[in-house]
Amino acid sequence: MKKILNKIIPKIYGIFLNIYALFYPQKAAEKAFHIFCKVRKGKVLPHQEEFLNAAKDQRLQIAEHTIQTYRWKGSNDTVILIHGWESNAWRWHKLVENLKRKGYNIIAFDAPAHGYSTGTYLYVPLYAQILESIIQTYDPKHIIGHSVGGMTALYTEYLNTAIKTEKMVTIGSPSEFYEIITHFKHLLGFNNRVSKALGAYVFNRFGFTEKEFSSSRFVKTNTKKGLLFHDKLDTIAPYHASKQVHESWKQSKLITTEGLGHSMHQDEVNEQIIAFLSS
Repeated sequence: MKKILNKIIPKIYGIFLNIYALFYPQKAAEKAFHIFCKVRKGKVLPHQEEFLNAAKDQRLQIAEHTIQTYRWKGSNDTVILIHGWESNAWRWHKLVENLKRKGYNIIAFDAPAHGYSTGTYLYVPLYAQILESIIQTYDPKHIIGHSVGGMTALYTEYLNTAIKTEKMVTIGSPSEFYEIITHFKHLLGFNNRVSKALGAYVFNRFGFTEKEFSSSRFVKTNTKKGLLFHDKLDTIAPYHASKQVHESWKQSKLITTEGLGHSMHQDEVNEQIIAFLSS
């Protein structure tokens, strides 16, 4: 029953917005964008509390949000961890333990509307604004991002090439915004009127078209060393995303796996991340 509802409800939203756009196309586009960006999961669960509460650091006021940061102190280089969509800083618990054993100074944080941070919506330009402030606060040498967190890291570096980080790692990250938004449009069954209005809304609000927002484009000017992980069977973010990014990023290395899934918490992944950071 739940699976059926999960298929039907998006279509109901789509039918409503298709009709609404006949009269108020701009308002329909704004509503569509809010549906796209609304976070429905990712708050701290009971089994995550002990790990996160013990590491709570600052609560920073950024972009009208209160952002919870975490810190595991070490004498080695500072590393910032950036989680993905509808997750939180707990998703890094296995990597954190590995990094702690090597003495790294580890910083993580909950994105807006995730974990202990405030908010209702998340989109990459907002996430990048948060990340840039976190970078200024903690001055990391390395950045590691999972899924949308990886996309955000690459976008943030593109916006501000003065960021002094030396190495970047992405794990199962998407690349092309138009692929994500096209999937969303098909999921809800938008007609051409709503699709065009949504594209215009994105451009007017952020200054880029759906095709211009592209990690494979952002990294063309990236001179930092990069390590990309992606599983061929990833059902959340397509494998070709990291392949395209790697082809455009001169200083990157792509590690392809098969059967590790989207999250990639495995020891073999964590060990390769640490080897890359320490090289």
